[in-house]
Amino acid sequence: MPEDVSLSLSPRDAADPEGIQRALARKIGRAITTDRFMIVRRSVDARRRPIRVNLGVRIYADGEALMSERPVFAYRNVGSAPAVVVVGAGPAGLFAALRLVELGLKPVVVDRGKPVKARRRDVAALNRRGVLDSESNYAFGEGGAGTFSDGKLYTRSKKRGDHRRVLHRFHQHGADGSILYDAHPHIGSNRLPGIVSAMRATIEAHGGEIHFQQKVVGLSVSGGRATGAILADGHRIEGRAVILATGHSARDVYEMLMDKKIALEAKPFAMGVRVEHPQKLIDRIQYHGQPRGGYLPAADYSIARQVDGRGVYSFCMCPGGFIVPASTQDDALVVNGMSFSRRNSPYANAGIVVEIRLVDIPRLEASYPLAGLDFQRAIEQSAFVNGGGGVIAPAQRLADFVDNRSSDGLPACSYPPGVVASPLHQWLPDHLRRRLQTAFKVFDRSMKGFLTNDAVVVGVESRTSSPVRIPRDPQTLQHVSVRGLFPCGEGAGYAGGIVSCAVDGERAAEAVVHYVAHR
Repeated sequence: MPEDVSLSLSPRDAADPEGIQRALARKIGRAITTDRFMIVRRSVDARRRPIRVNLGVRIYADGEALMSERPVFAYRNVGSAPAVVVVGAGPAGLFAALRLVELGLKPVVVDRGKPVKARRRDVAALNRRGVLDSESNYAFGEGGAGTFSDGKLYTRSKKRGDHRRVLHRFHQHGADGSILYDAHPHIGSNRLPGIVSAMRATIEAHGGEIHFQQKVVGLSVSGGRATGAILADGHRIEGRAVILATGHSARDVYEMLMDKKIALEAKPFAMGVRVEHPQKLIDRIQYHGQPRGGYLPAADYSIARQVDGRGVYSFCMCPGGFIVPASTQDDALVVNGMSFSRRNSPYANAGIVVEIRLVDIPRLEASYPLAGLDFQRAIEQSAFVNGGGGVIAPAQRLADFVDNRSSDGLPACSYPPGVVASPLHQWLPDHLRRRLQTAFKVFDRSMKGFLTNDAVVVGVESRTSSPVRIPRDPQTLQHVSVRGLFPCGEGAGYAGGIVSCAVDGERAAEAVVHYVAHR
């Protein structure tokens, strides 16, 4: 039987198989070869100096095969199986499609955006020339928003489904094996496009279909059941059920559902700004001045406080990353963060956002559940105007923002289109400004040096999650009033982040199989 052993090593030894081998020999009292153990857990303990790396190691006896406890993904040939329409090719939609193939139904995926290779060209044009394609950008297209958001695979939502299956499925399609044991796994925006393409190839090789540049403008509903999707060109795609996995930025989908009297409801969300520091500064704070030395990863952080009855917290922290333009419409400005697999940019950025409760949303009424969208849009349009139009982003030095002082100049920033000095403290809504300013002071107490004018605040971070929920039955996962319609993922209001969206997509696929079998 395999033996599990815990080790606490220096970063140098933890990065060296022979260093791990020597530590294991000391721990178990016998020599062991490097082909007789495998790492099953790894995390950095940076709470104090010296920094340690904690490893969980599984040792196998001679003759035992090293087993990674991988699930078996048995994809079927579904070319002639009953069809299920999947709207959206983000994490929820792709993982729903892969699970449908496993379970014997044919996914027909439709996405408004482009395949990832063409999408990368559109993203490059946005970064370099400020040219926004409203249907192919950082939010829309193959892989969804997750394709260009670092590929962070850490999740706290581990009770809704088997998140380990998601990690193994990513690994099966080309992700590095470290995602299976790192405490905070990530893939990197440079590697995700190839993995997303490999997932598409699996779906198509087993009889599924994926159609790009096909915008859904309506649903086919017959006898109270969803039977397909209506496309912008007038064509209909029919199926036994519809999985709606459109993401939090497909605002026209919510408007379409509301026009069709399909129930929606407002939900809490969060908004704020993106803050960027020099990575060396975050390393110095988090590693207590200890040099990384080539063995420690770019340091990250996770911070959260209550300020005047609302949570203020870091979101989508990107060590060694870049701030990117995440707008989906020409008259609004949104920013997000990403990083490559090596996380080797000289900058560290994170969204710092404030909880928005229903009572904080102007014009909110039960009869108008899209008031949160309007609130988001208004602040994004303010950012657009204060950036001077286009994709130039308004920015302010962090300490100046906290002190209500305009910045005469700005530090270097990773945001590709460029930033312009702007008094965010004047045009952000008062309740957001006050809570952010207070939170930055509080954060500086636990992370000495965080509040500095070497850091820059960039506006706005507004797409942390959807302000709308598409209500569904908690048991069947079907919409509360339209049978055969399965809302899932971040756009439906039931997940946030790549892994939780993927898990929710798989759950939706399983619910569809049960629905089709019992119709």
